[in-house]
Amino acid sequence: MAKNIKTALSLLIAVFPALFFSQETRQMTAEEVAQLAVQHHQQLKVTAKNIDIARQNTEVAKLQKLPSVTASTSQFYLGNAVAIDKDFSGTTKIEMPHYGSSYAVQATQLIFKGGLVNRSIELAGLREQLAGLDLEKNKQDIKFLVISNYLDVYKIVNQQEVFQNNKKLAQARLKNIQKFYQQGMVTRNEVIRGELAIKNLDQGILTLANNRKILNYNLNIALGLPEDTEIVPVETLESKETGIGMEYYMNLAHDSNPVIRSARTNIEVADKNIDIIKTDKMPTLAGFGGYSLQKPITTRNPVLDMYSGGWQTGISLSYNIDNLYKTKERVKVGELQKSQAYDALTLTRQNIDMAVNAAYVKYQESVQQADILNEARKLAEENYKITEAKYLNQLAVQAEMIDAQNQKLQSELDFANAEISILYQYYNLLKTTGTL
Repeated sequence: MAKNIKTALSLLIAVFPALFFSQETRQMTAEEVAQLAVQHHQQLKVTAKNIDIARQNTEVAKLQKLPSVTASTSQFYLGNAVAIDKDFSGTTKIEMPHYGSSYAVQATQLIFKGGLVNRSIELAGLREQLAGLDLEKNKQDIKFLVISNYLDVYKIVNQQEVFQNNKKLAQARLKNIQKFYQQGMVTRNEVIRGELAIKNLDQGILTLANNRKILNYNLNIALGLPEDTEIVPVETLESKETGIGMEYYMNLAHDSNPVIRSARTNIEVADKNIDIIKTDKMPTLAGFGGYSLQKPITTRNPVLDMYSGGWQTGISLSYNIDNLYKTKERVKVGELQKSQAYDALTLTRQNIDMAVNAAYVKYQESVQQADILNEARKLAEENYKITEAKYLNQLAVQAEMIDAQNQKLQSELDFANAEISILYQYYNLLKTTGTL
């Protein structure tokens, strides 16, 4: 009974697969994949928080422009006082109100400190820019990562098509071999070789299908798509410019690459740090005001169990004299950091130039390789047809036929991979310029 149910269920799945599997097929270009990654990739969400933190730190720095206000109170027990003669020969006990309390409000406003507050706000703004550039760099990395996976899927799709086409040819050839065998024209081992060739193709098809499932699942996670979505790449080689020239991409990288822009901003940060250090040479001018209330009044005798209140306002001027010789040493540290930032910019530019040069050369190479492999594919196809005709006329053995098919299969796979390699190298070139 259980066996009959299982058989019936298998038939239902075979006849009406849509009732059991609801996998969505979605055609996508590389640009669509990149945009979805920017919107949904978890790594970018984490990095974006750094911008929020830096922006909030800028707001915190702006608070230095506001006055500082403090309120305080104290409640205390006041013991009796003792008056002692000058020669310590006698003492007099003075009764005191034992409960004491005080209340005070004090406000301070910085008026001048050599531009310290404004420079601190500007420095916080620069750090906010650095956080934004870091996010931009991460976007480039994530885009290239998902596009690479996308192109791997594309490569597998092309390979699956090649394998399926070659399997159809192998099956057709096997039918001819079986006819020859039935007619006594070939031995059984020729049939076995034909069957083994199909099994080898089936193994390749199975491996490709599983690899595609893995890549497809990873892409769905990165793009925020349902896990059962099947991504079908539809990217083309159209509009992938090859003749602009390396100088164009070099200039593009110098202007747009977020790593270079971060290095330039770090020089501005070093400059701002030096300005902040130099403010230590300036005096601090501040305004203040406050009100206080305290009891008991102990400035007179007898002591009064009453509150004494009063207010004050004015300005204060202070200067740390030791900054005359300490600040210049800290300025030297700032100058060294600035020099280091310039060297870092030079190193970054050199690394970017090397990366752009390598990516451009490899892109041009991939285009040329595709042309070469396309010619090789045509030759392998021609060789296969000639060998097949000879085999059907008993002028070639099965081993020659299998060798011709293997050459055909490999040349078609190489050409299919070469086309994807052009896309990969193109997007890698854009990544090195920071414009992916």
